[in-house]
Amino acid sequence: MSDSGDFDEPRKRRFIGPALLAVVCSALLLVCCAGAAVAFFFDAKRNTQTYDTGCGNGQLVNAAAGLPSHRELSEEQVRNAAVIVRVGQDLKVPPRGWVIAVATAMQESSLHNLPNLGERNDHDSLGLFQQRPSTGWGTPEQIMDPQYAARKFYEKLVTISGWERMSLTQAAQEVQRSAYPDAYAKHEQLASTVVNSLTGGAARAAAGKPDFQCVSGEQIAASGWTAPVGGEVGSGFRTADRPTHQGVDLIVQRGTPIRAAAAGIVVKARCQAHLANGTDWGCWRDGSPSVLGCGWYVEIQHANGYLTRYCHMVKQPSVVVGQHVAPGQEIGFTGTTGHSSGPHVHFEVHLNSDPSSNGAIDPVPFMQRMGAPLGMKP
Repeated sequence: MSDSGDFDEPRKRRFIGPALLAVVCSALLLVCCAGAAVAFFFDAKRNTQTYDTGCGNGQLVNAAAGLPSHRELSEEQVRNAAVIVRVGQDLKVPPRGWVIAVATAMQESSLHNLPNLGERNDHDSLGLFQQRPSTGWGTPEQIMDPQYAARKFYEKLVTISGWERMSLTQAAQEVQRSAYPDAYAKHEQLASTVVNSLTGGAARAAAGKPDFQCVSGEQIAASGWTAPVGGEVGSGFRTADRPTHQGVDLIVQRGTPIRAAAAGIVVKARCQAHLANGTDWGCWRDGSPSVLGCGWYVEIQHANGYLTRYCHMVKQPSVVVGQHVAPGQEIGFTGTTGHSSGPHVHFEVHLNSDPSSNGAIDPVPFMQRMGAPLGMKP
């Protein structure tokens, strides 16, 4: 994949995956006191601006990171999202729960408080979360109260063991038991943006730190993402001296645990290390700048067509192909196998489930927008 030898690009293949939202937006939300009008919109003009991470490192990053394209939500939709977030705050549910709840309501009702629709009704489903009186969610009058409906959703969510480390789809499905369990994932990024806008960034905060803009170390952001390691960002993405460097290098000591950046399925876990003449070098020993390949590495497929890659592990990965991993789950340990001159993690993010250079994006702004910036200390 890179002339620096970090990764050998595979043959181009055709991938079928969910349509991916490819440009970044930023949101402006004007919220007045209870009952006031709410305006919400995304400003596409900010796509090319840089901004400070606000995480104590003074780093400037570009906002082009493959997040939701601009779109409008109505006053009613934003007001209902605000109610859902407020109830979550009042119940002291961690910010990740707010995103799950808003995304669930986006799928179930498009954030509209739906009454009984007669022949178009799905059984006796009502309200923001399409809860059913006949299955014990409450009376029709109660369910049609957005605050009540949101509270019932959260009360069920927090009883699910490990919900904070589940994918959004898994957590939502445990609550809703939907006939379409895979439908929630497509709303995750927009829900994160809406919640972040409503809370001034608190959706990216760790539980118990509602004023903090970013998480660090092993904490999981409300978006469901976390930094794979806490090391300093070294060589950057497609720099002038390494224009085909399709990721960033995170500098950490040998043997540092590497964590999955988000929930997903392991699609590759293998060794790749050889000389320029094709001679196998292997991953049982350290690599060098004259060795090509990623060494021991892992690829994980995530929701919404995101794919991440983690290179130069010191030994065989801790996970296997087909394994489901949670955000922050250990997948291996840092080393210097393959094309490497010292211990680090070469970390890549790809769009459209495309592992080639065509799918690669800069991980620094992407992870910043996910609320899990790279380069933060544990």
